[in-house]
Amino acid sequence: MKVSLVIASVNTLENVKAFEPMLASHDCKVIVIDEGETTVRKENKKLLSNIIHEYYGPRERTEWFKKRFRNAYKNLLSVVPKRCHAETSFGFLVAYEEKPDIVVEIDDDVFPHEKYALIDTHVQNLQSDKGVTVNCEGKWYNTMENLKLNKNLTLFPRGHPYAESVRNEDYRWKNNGGKCVLNMGLWAGHPDLDAVSILHHGGLNGQCGIKALECKREKIVVEKGGFLAVCSMNTAFLPEIVPAFYQLYNNSMGIDRFDDIWSGTFLKKILDHLGKKICLGAPLVYHRKRPRDTFKDLAKELEGMMINEKLWRLVDEAEIGGATYCEAYNSLTQELEKKVPRTFTEPRHQRFLKLQIKKMKLWLKVTDYLT
Repeated sequence: MKVSLVIASVNTLENVKAFEPMLASHDCKVIVIDEGETTVRKENKKLLSNIIHEYYGPRERTEWFKKRFRNAYKNLLSVVPKRCHAETSFGFLVAYEEKPDIVVEIDDDVFPHEKYALIDTHVQNLQSDKGVTVNCEGKWYNTMENLKLNKNLTLFPRGHPYAESVRNEDYRWKNNGGKCVLNMGLWAGHPDLDAVSILHHGGLNGQCGIKALECKREKIVVEKGGFLAVCSMNTAFLPEIVPAFYQLYNNSMGIDRFDDIWSGTFLKKILDHLGKKICLGAPLVYHRKRPRDTFKDLAKELEGMMINEKLWRLVDEAEIGGATYCEAYNSLTQELEKKVPRTFTEPRHQRFLKLQIKKMKLWLKVTDYLT
């Protein structure tokens, strides 16, 4: 099986080295999105000496766009945000052009879990008809519900809206699953919490005393009409979805950390329209989150949290068309373009979302060329 593993990092990749035995059992290439720093690359060259890999820093990304788009490259290159996690979008473009069987994305602070083979378990969840399906009365499934924690608490992940109705955990379960186009693996160790939750539990350095131990169910399909907070820390997907899976232009206007959340919201709407499925559960990875300033994270997340409460409802109510990922994504951008000015009264939020729509249109131009 041909696999593209995408990772965005400015650090040395000890975690990719730790996954080496699993990668070696597949035809796997690691696509590293970095900032081209010489010392870090020198260390990573040693770590990844037995792993097929390529680096794409600012220079390599510019050359990639120049080669394909010539004089038009600058405008299209601007679809890739600068110095933020959402640079993984570029890795998706590389994978989309190279046509692997699956794309796996991991963060640089996740490590193997002894119970799960990363790639094999992702493939099993994507290809198997097994699993359970959840229907969400409140429209959202709480992905943290599928984790056993070290404390008896009800928690919600980063990106899950705050409205009381959306935090209504009235779920109905069916004993059937189905083949999926994206699988989100979960995490042992530090779960994916937002800054508000971490602060509430006494964490000033990006960490708190809440730890995830194991997942309750290995495959949960979220039924049509339901949403979930898609965290890109440990995901796998079929490359066919890339035209509808742009990670958005974050680290802009002081707003960050919602690239994977909103790209997941948009994707789920499109998958529902096209009759495709998304699932979550296994494989677990160990999340060894590095210390960071929780208040700085809160500053980056705050206005995104405000936007999130309205944006998902706009997407939920949107009427979209199209028979392909490209057509459905284009239809969604048109709906956003029409309804954002009516939904968002804060000028700053309007400007931010108009920028996202502009970049989404550029994304479609790039992926259309690569199709």
